[in-house]
Amino acid sequence: MTSNAQKPKRGRPPKVARDNQDTKAALIRSGLEQLTENGFASSGIDQILKKVGVPKGSFYHYFASKEAFGQAVIDSYGTYFARKLDLYLLDETHPPLTRLSNFVDDAKQGMQRYQFKRGCLVGNLGQEVDLLPTSYRQQLIDIFSQWQHKLEACLSAAQACGELATKHNCAQLAEDFWIGWEGAVSRATLVQNTKPLDNYLAFFIARISQNK
Repeated sequence: MTSNAQKPKRGRPPKVARDNQDTKAALIRSGLEQLTENGFASSGIDQILKKVGVPKGSFYHYFASKEAFGQAVIDSYGTYFARKLDLYLLDETHPPLTRLSNFVDDAKQGMQRYQFKRGCLVGNLGQEVDLLPTSYRQQLIDIFSQWQHKLEACLSAAQACGELATKHNCAQLAEDFWIGWEGAVSRATLVQNTKPLDNYLAFFIARISQNK
């Protein structure tokens, strides 16, 4: 992430009084958009500040460093996505495997809404991990682990209601799902349609339904 933002000693408060937390949240949202669409290496702090209307010298008024800003952006995305997973995977009005299908449908709609310019921030950053601050690696690993645990619980519920054979290792299936999912999202972004997501879900469901 490139930046021409001035160091803290040159910082100055914004000309227009704002609530500090509101401005931080706006910067994080802008960072999410930039990093999701352009990746870490191609994103610039200056673009983010300009979109929010924050003077360059004020960046360090809100974040201790560029690394801390990136951590906040990743954390925000992780929280947002975890809530989305809970919305679908914990929805007891549907059978467990239908919940997974509903999550995929929502993901497809989201990609279409942004003309396939935005994929998965965590997956995208994972591909750039060698360019990232060292602290980001574990943060990304922890987020993937959280997603896996949520899907594992949904698959365990599928076993409990007879949708999924008890012979399956739900933890391993959940890990496998997210590994493949990131590839499907990447391909959907490339070809600019949702067919890779449809194909991947069909493949995954067929795999776990064999000899049920």
